[in-house]
Amino acid sequence: MPEPYQSPSPSPSSSPYIRTALPDDEEELALLDRVTWSLLHAVTPQPQPPYRPFFDERHAPDDHLVAELDRRIVGYIRLAFPTPLAANAHVRQIQGIAVADEARGRGVGRALVRAAVEEARRRGARRITLRVLGHNTPARKLYEAEGFVVEGVLPEEFFLGGEYVDDVIMGRRL
Repeated sequence: MPEPYQSPSPSPSSSPYIRTALPDDEEELALLDRVTWSLLHAVTPQPQPPYRPFFDERHAPDDHLVAELDRRIVGYIRLAFPTPLAANAHVRQIQGIAVADEARGRGVGRALVRAAVEEARRRGARRITLRVLGHNTPARKLYEAEGFVVEGVLPEEFFLGGEYVDDVIMGRRL
């Protein structure tokens, strides 16, 4: 098993420190996931009590990178296999990203995407993919700036908040 991801060194509060999630991060990540829920990026209903665990049999701590500012978790990105098939084990997929409102505009999302790309490469992946809602312009711009290209669009795939929304598939080579 590869060593957990860790950015070179904890940096001043101006830059996020990225590391692999730990089991003890469960509560803080679950709260971050709930407070950042939005129809801009979520296709699941808004979480309601009783809340399900953040980590589960499909999403272990080492499938997540977390961003810290001032020793506080302010974001995460989930990196997993897109399917259980051996035929595409060379691909990793970003299956979620969240950044706390107070950390937006500080490079946290960009640092998480870059770290996910590097971690996928480190784990032997040849490609990295993701799905993003068509109306999520800020996320799409970030992914494009980090080398992702649109590889497909599923028109009106979701009905969210009274509107039909495209599901955009993006990817890049490593």
